[in-house]
Amino acid sequence: MEVYRLLHEDHLKVKSIFKELEDTTERAVKTREHLFANLKTELTLHAEAEEMFFYPRLESPKETRDLTLEAIEEHKVVKTLLAELDNEDKGTEEWAAKLKVLQENVEHHVEEEEAELFKKAKKVLSPEDAESIAAEIEAYKEEHSELEERG
Repeated sequence: MEVYRLLHEDHLKVKSIFKELEDTTERAVKTREHLFANLKTELTLHAEAEEMFFYPRLESPKETRDLTLEAIEEHKVVKTLLAELDNEDKGTEEWAAKLKVLQENVEHHVEEEEAELFKKAKKVLSPEDAESIAAEIEAYKEEHSELEERG
């Protein structure tokens, strides 16, 4: 599998969790906690994997450098919001509002990554590179999701 398809599947999974969270109310604290834990795990593993295996290959080529640096900065914003949301009461309107800000940031990041960065990455990465990066990401995520589950 190519890295682009693998990352796209991650993006769809995260979008689905956001949709489920969107449908909760302030009274559904346990549901929100469970869904948010899943969201945090998915986003964290995805960001770490991109930062370790995908972005380093795209930082040097001129065609992908600016978008890659921007994507790394967007990850920092997402991590900050995740940490804040994790430590706040999930049964408040303020929490839901901050979650919406996180969702909008993630959606912007995904849109830019898939529409612009992937297109440019395909010009600097060979199909073999794209497949080997995907394999590295899959192995990393598998190993680390098992660690998360054992927690």
